[in-house]
This record gives sequence, C-alpha cells and structure tokens, in this order.
Amino acid sequence: MKKARILIVDDEEDLCEILKFNLEGEGFEVDEAYSAEDAITKRLDKYDLLLLDVMMGKMSGFKLAEKIRKERGSTIPIIFLTAKDTKNDTLTGFSIGADDYISKPFSIKEVVARVNAVLNRTTGKYAGEQIINVEGMEFDLNKKKLIIDNKSIYLTRKEFEILQLLIENQGRIFSREEVLNYVCKYETVVTTRTVDVNIARIRKKMGKYGKFVRSRTGYGYYFDIQ
Repeated sequence: MKKARILIVDDEEDLCEILKFNLEGEGFEVDEAYSAEDAITKRLDKYDLLLLDVMMGKMSGFKLAEKIRKERGSTIPIIFLTAKDTKNDTLTGFSIGADDYISKPFSIKEVVARVNAVLNRTTGKYAGEQIINVEGMEFDLNKKKLIIDNKSIYLTRKEFEILQLLIENQGRIFSREEVLNYVCKYETVVTTRTVDVNIARIRKKMGKYGKFVRSRTGYGYYFDIQ
C-alpha cells in the first residue's frame, strides 16, 4: 500500500519537526507549512490528511479549513491541533468539516493513533493494526465488521462509525453533538436523538458487551471495559 502523505500546518516550527520525525518513523510521508498562508499555496490534493493548528498568525486554522472546504471543495481529512479545549471550539471545528480534534499538550502516541484512525475511515490507508480486540470482541476496521464470540454482528454504517469512534478513543467522553457532527456531518436533517437511537441499537446488538458503551448524564457517551 502506498504511504499516506500528511501536511502539518503549525507556526511552532519545533513542534512541526517533532511531529514530522515521529510520523515519518511510523511510515508516513510528511511535509510542513509554518502558516496557513503558506499551506494554501500548496497542492493540497496530493495529501491524504492535514494536521492543522487552530491558532496561527494572520489566518487561523479555522479560516484555512473554511477556504479548503468552501472555495476549493476539498474533502481532505483534517485533524485540528489546538491549545484550547472548549466545547464551542470543538463544535466549530466539526461544523467546518474536521475529522478529529486534538488538544495541546498531547502525546505523540495519541497523535499517531488518531491519524491512523482518521486515515482508515477516510482513505483506507492505515499504518497500524487493522483489528482491535477487546475482551471477547473483534473489531475489524478493514472489513467493517464486529465479531462477538466468533459470530459476525451486522452494524449499519452509522452504528459502525459511532462504535469505532468510541472504541478508538476509549475513556474519552463524546457529547451527542460531537458524535452527530462526526458521523452525520454531511447530512442536513438530523437531531441529537439520532445518536441515542443508534447507541441503543449498538448496545442491543452487542448483547452482554453492550455495557461497555457507557453514558455519563449531562456529558455524553464513551467506551470503557473497566
């Protein structure tokens, strides 16, 4: 499989170098741009993913993403990097068309995991393991299948993507709005009730393992086997 190509856009040159070094060590091809203005001059269609800082000089990451989505009509996957960690910023990112959102400071391991997850969902280019084993479950990212106790469980696209989001980010709580923006971002008429309905179906199909798809009142949903 051809290596996935990533463009890092961040005005912190030291951070760019650290990310580049580690991502190349994981088998990716990586280029850098130290401003949104520099990034917009590049041939973005040759990249499989953008790691895009939100807070930069004249043009923010949000503004660059809007230009990429609206003016160029590009669907290139975008992961936002930001020093902020507020619900409004997260929702803004997803409403623009972000595929994921990582708050600084972050671990390189987290970045690599999220990059792999987004690339697998959007392009099929994945540098890591394609099968996630949890307890008696096998989650096959390549075949889009859930196998429980050696039995294949049918999941709709929405159900699979919601479960994948939660499993790949074990312990992290996602609000209904975050899940909705992630799974249904290209649909026009959806409500947060859609998330609840799909979660209920997922739990039912998972049987005794449905308890791992947890909820926290007032916050949202998460996956945890503890």
